[in-house]
Amino acid sequence: MLAEKQALIRREVEEGTGAAIYLEEDRSGVQTAIRLWFADLERSHSPIVTLRPTGLRRFEAKLTFGNFAADTIRQMRQASAEEVQLARALVASVASSADLKIGNGQTIDDWMIDNGSFTIIAEKRGIESRFDDDSVAETCRELVIPVLAAMAELYGYDPIEEGAPYDQEALTEGAVKLTVVRRRERNPRNRLLCLRIHGASCKICSLSPGQLYGDAGAIIEVHHLQPLSLVGEPRPYDPATDLIPLCPNCHRAVHTRRPVPWTPEELRGKLSSD
Repeated sequence: MLAEKQALIRREVEEGTGAAIYLEEDRSGVQTAIRLWFADLERSHSPIVTLRPTGLRRFEAKLTFGNFAADTIRQMRQASAEEVQLARALVASVASSADLKIGNGQTIDDWMIDNGSFTIIAEKRGIESRFDDDSVAETCRELVIPVLAAMAELYGYDPIEEGAPYDQEALTEGAVKLTVVRRRERNPRNRLLCLRIHGASCKICSLSPGQLYGDAGAIIEVHHLQPLSLVGEPRPYDPATDLIPLCPNCHRAVHTRRPVPWTPEELRGKLSSD
């Protein structure tokens, strides 16, 4: 039954990770599983997540590496401190809704991919109607996407797209440093972690686009609180404190003041004063 959900799984995972994904059925077990890996790598050279139904109401997602992934692992081990921090935080977020085990005797907080035997296993229990579209999508968001997003971050997938008009204007105010802000705000892996920490409601006006617009409501944005143009060189960010979700209106309003954007508290004050 999981095999029938391949289009849904691919759509969810590509949106969450910012990387193109290939997938295939795995019939090696009692129940059919789905294997996912990065589309620009052969499966034997890629990190692979296998999503497998187990028991009656459980799903397991297991990260492994292809037999010839040594070069890929070597590249991932060269990731920057900021990329490693984000990857670890993404994996750690899985523990809020599933049992999480890091292989090779490593811990959730300081794991590193040491060789091709490295594994991550996440298992979620008690899933009602686990093959319904909503259950499969939620399982992908909780088990598969954070782990593959962490691998995408370490591998160095570039998520940058063409910026919105206010992004282009902001480039004149802080040059490279504001470019760093934009990169962090536009990175889908940052967005993923931010929403897993804070939820999908605007931290200024409390609007929840998903509740208001349904399947057309995936428009919440990520705002970087740290004004890098005033504090010197960029430092490793902490998504729990430096990034917050904002609706498009509030995000645009925040950036109407330069060089230092309005703070959420200042903008909330303007709302309450009307």
